[in-house]
Amino acid sequence: MSATRYTYLGPEGTFTEAALRTLPEAATRELVPMVSVPAALDAVRNGDAAAALVPIENSVEGGVTATLDELASGEPLMIYREVLLPITFALLVRPGTKLSDVKTVTGHPVAQPQVRNWLRNQLPDAVWESAASNADGARLVQEGRFDGAFAGEFAAATYGLEPLVTEIHDAQNAETRFVLVGRPARPAAPTGADKTSVVIWMGDDHPGALLELLQEFAVRGVNLMLIQSRPTGAGIGNYCFAVDAEGHISERRVGEALMGLKRICPKVRFLGSYPRAGVSADDVSTLRRGTSDTEFIEAAEWLARSQDGRA
Repeated sequence: MSATRYTYLGPEGTFTEAALRTLPEAATRELVPMVSVPAALDAVRNGDAAAALVPIENSVEGGVTATLDELASGEPLMIYREVLLPITFALLVRPGTKLSDVKTVTGHPVAQPQVRNWLRNQLPDAVWESAASNADGARLVQEGRFDGAFAGEFAAATYGLEPLVTEIHDAQNAETRFVLVGRPARPAAPTGADKTSVVIWMGDDHPGALLELLQEFAVRGVNLMLIQSRPTGAGIGNYCFAVDAEGHISERRVGEALMGLKRICPKVRFLGSYPRAGVSADDVSTLRRGTSDTEFIEAAEWLARSQDGRA
């Protein structure tokens, strides 16, 4: 395995690359762009890279399905950390292009909902066609296949383009969450401000089936930060659920919730426990009464004494 190589969703000039370069260790790694999320993650699976940075959630569009599906299938991988990056787009064009010249535009599919209103107001007749990434859209404009691409302003120089319009966004404070993914290993020690990600497969479909899964978290005071259904490919109505829960697997309330899920679900895939980006232990709300590790330990000790006739 190449311990010094990180892959990311390319080509050069993507928001993913910009997010990766915010990590201190990126300065000492070989950063290799890949054509897709599956390609970036497969490089980790086959040992060609130590880790990959890929987008997993957008504050406007929601979960990035390509990443969720890849993490739910194939050889298991683990999330080691997350990165939040504010997102704002620029319309990149070839030098000399005016706004009235722009008849065709491109960008990553996740970008379209973030610029839809701007397009409707400024370029109502422009035809949109999706690209593999925002930077790939810039490359296609460079080649003359489209008139404009929605990408990060920083990508303009890489592709010999000009930012015709900047600061384009339909939602204020839009951001994308990226995750650094590697091969499975022991999770890092808890920080007090952690997140645990799992994929859960529901068994037989019956009234209250999803509620049963959610109750495993609720009765232990575990807050859910994301839950998204994804089809399993086994037919209409067959779903798995990607879940982000507040806390670390080493904490009793989280560990027991996962054990509860394992008892009632045909399959549970642990994707990692890792620090939450931009959050410290001081920012985390006080735990509900009865959900701290101390209270779990005290309850277990009481049960043991009761079984021994010492309660």
